[in-house]
Amino acid sequence: YRDVNILAVAKSHFDLDYFGGKGLMITPEVKGTDAKINVKTFVTNKTAEQKVKVDIKNAEGAIVASVTAENTEAELEIKNVHLWHGRKDPYLYTCEASLVEGDKVVDTVSSRFGCRTFKIDPNNGFILNGEEYPLRGVSRHQDRIGFGNALLKEHHDEDMELICEVGATT
Repeated sequence: YRDVNILAVAKSHFDLDYFGGKGLMITPEVKGTDAKINVKTFVTNKTAEQKVKVDIKNAEGAIVASVTAENTEAELEIKNVHLWHGRKDPYLYTCEASLVEGDKVVDTVSSRFGCRTFKIDPNNGFILNGEEYPLRGVSRHQDRIGFGNALLKEHHDEDMELICEVGATT
């Protein structure tokens, strides 16, 4: 009842076995109005001739930072970063990493991410980007009469609409 995908990869590829992820780890750190983005890639059978090209794209798809690294780790900077601010402003960037050999792209992987700061304050609760952000959530059970847990996309969409309608933030 869930989607199934078959993936075919080249001998050198982003590691699909790295803890169930895509072989891509993105760690943003907001510093003032900018953000430092550390990108680690995990590559299977990388050769000495291969490099990792990393592009950061804004929500409109324009490249805002780019670097090509000899190894599997890169650091980029986003100037005047647009912060992710929960349901109020869920702005996401896209990190696209390409394994390249000369002019040939061997493999590509991408993931969306947000830049934000957060802290927990014992008196004011959860603080997101310097503002109090109440955490309100629900417990969603994935089942329906007549469908069990084999839900259709429409069922998931309806559940999310109801969850948002009650004001959930988590």
